[in-house]
Amino acid sequence: MHEEQKTPSPQVATTRFLAVGSLLGLIVLSLAWELWLAPLRPGGSWLALKALPLCIPLAGLLKNRMYTHRWVSLVVWLYFTEGVVRATSDRAPSSWLALAETLLCLILFTACALHVRLRLKGSA
Repeated sequence: MHEEQKTPSPQVATTRFLAVGSLLGLIVLSLAWELWLAPLRPGGSWLALKALPLCIPLAGLLKNRMYTHRWVSLVVWLYFTEGVVRATSDRAPSSWLALAETLLCLILFTACALHVRLRLKGSA
């Protein structure tokens, strides 16, 4: 007794695309920032490991798991806080990268929150 898979609405598909894209953007930004663009120490920084926790929810977002969208919308605030602190305390180019991190976090949060809301609205 398989349940038929419904085709997601364009809004749900868009929020999923934005969530996956902004998460991938955060992963790439975190690695590039701490290894090449503006590392804390010349040659790279161990702070690049902050990208590892971002890799965990990627599979869940790609598989369209609502639970993953929910908890990512909470975890992303840790990265948002880091971005705001470094944007206001570091010098360029690190402050610009921190602003990019903050923007990506806002996009990720909004996409995940809207995704969950739209899917719950559609199932009611």
